[in-house]
Amino acid sequence: MPEIILKNVTKRFGKSVAVDNLNLTIPTRSFITLLGPSGCGKTTTLRMIAGLETPTEGEIIIDGKTVFSSEKGVNVPPNKRDVGFLFQNYALWPHMTVYQNIAFGLENLKWDKKRIRQRIDELLAMLKIEEYEKRYPSELSGGQQQRVAIARTLAPNPKVLFMDEPLSNLDAKLRTEMRTELKRLHIDTDSTFVYVTHDQLEAMTLSTKVCLMEKGLLQQYASPLEMYLRPANLFVADFMGSPTMNFLKATAKKTGDCTCEVSFCGLTRTFTGSKPLGDVPEQVTLGVRPEFMTIRPDGPVKASVYSTLPAGMETTVKLRLGGEIVTSVIFGSVDYPIDSEVSLDFCGSDMLLYSTESGALIADGSL
Repeated sequence: MPEIILKNVTKRFGKSVAVDNLNLTIPTRSFITLLGPSGCGKTTTLRMIAGLETPTEGEIIIDGKTVFSSEKGVNVPPNKRDVGFLFQNYALWPHMTVYQNIAFGLENLKWDKKRIRQRIDELLAMLKIEEYEKRYPSELSGGQQQRVAIARTLAPNPKVLFMDEPLSNLDAKLRTEMRTELKRLHIDTDSTFVYVTHDQLEAMTLSTKVCLMEKGLLQQYASPLEMYLRPANLFVADFMGSPTMNFLKATAKKTGDCTCEVSFCGLTRTFTGSKPLGDVPEQVTLGVRPEFMTIRPDGPVKASVYSTLPAGMETTVKLRLGGEIVTSVIFGSVDYPIDSEVSLDFCGSDMLLYSTESGALIADGSL
């Protein structure tokens, strides 16, 4: 399976820059998610790799072969890049059966009937849709249509499978089930997957690495857990995680190689970084995940309950703290009356310190 390399790739639409000088290496057999809000450039990036969109500048290499280069004048068409593309709307032929939909591309590639039959049997079994072989798309559920679309895309054994928000049309329960199937499919096919979504939960659960973009710029490229625990800047910290991270205004004063005093919410605590600290500005933002903002009877900070969202296994509690609304996650089946007063504490080894001015991560550590 191939490695994909993007070098200084830029895409402009008139005066608008959709993708700005993107450098990215997608390792072989990885499951990479292009993540970000609407209009961030993730789908444009996917389409440029697939050959469906022509970059303005830069170079794209797939499996050691240059498929696009603005300098060399190279632009290999999509059908010569040996990639499969799974669209959001499935794009199944309504007048063809499941078998005919999957076979269509193979027939165009001049495969013989025996080989087509063998390949389709493999895919029907892999995706657990053997019983639907003679049905038409209108006779299938959304999840079944999705499986057929995947089978059709995988049929010619593409080196890379591209997916553009393929689960967005499914209901919540089916989406969760299909995430499980896609993750399993990635292992079973031993392929490189490149996946576009705006749903950070999908990115967290499916990916080996996440490429988070905003306004055409790469914000961070890392494993899901690294991005969750050590977001590179305030945008990444705010985007990754549900419920979102709490951001508390604070002042800081460096006291040692790895320590600084941080004052926030009327408290002064020692922040101990996981590595030696560089320059620490006076104005900082303390990033606290909801699970590290704990409600306890002897907590040093008072807050009032704004709302509660019990979900059985855990309860999300929105709290009014000063003039801000913050979030705490309490594990277990608990509830709190609206407007009641509670006591908070902040503790954990995965606290984050950001520069308020630049938004860049200063350090991760503990309070």
